[in-house]
Amino acid sequence: MSKKNSNFAASLLCMDKKATFGELIRFCIVGTTSAAIHYAIYWILQHWINVNVAYTIGYVLSFLANYYMTAHFTFKEKTTAKNGIGFGGAHFVNYCLHIVLFNFFLWLGLSRELAPLAVLAIAVPTNFVLVRFVFRKL
Repeated sequence: MSKKNSNFAASLLCMDKKATFGELIRFCIVGTTSAAIHYAIYWILQHWINVNVAYTIGYVLSFLANYYMTAHFTFKEKTTAKNGIGFGGAHFVNYCLHIVLFNFFLWLGLSRELAPLAVLAIAVPTNFVLVRFVFRKL
């Protein structure tokens, strides 16, 4: 490989790392906003209804905001049927992880207020990988 091609390949690699880092930062901003929406809705509703139902309602409502913000802000893409279906599929997997971990942490004795925060520590990195795949590979 010539030196010119080698430099070009290296610059593409750096650009991809820089783009990925920017996506990660924007993902964190969107994720924090979505998690705040989810937690606020859950926290309010869990006083009156079953915690799993409250958690699910919060998740679904935050999902809608999350999809729009992820497409337009994080990955700078248009919302399409294809990425909407992929995002929904990724979030279905993520929701399953959320609800299993949520109930596991409740079973371990974490309070209803702290269990969702413990879930986020595990589910957020997993979700980044899934959602990035949807917007970059599909």
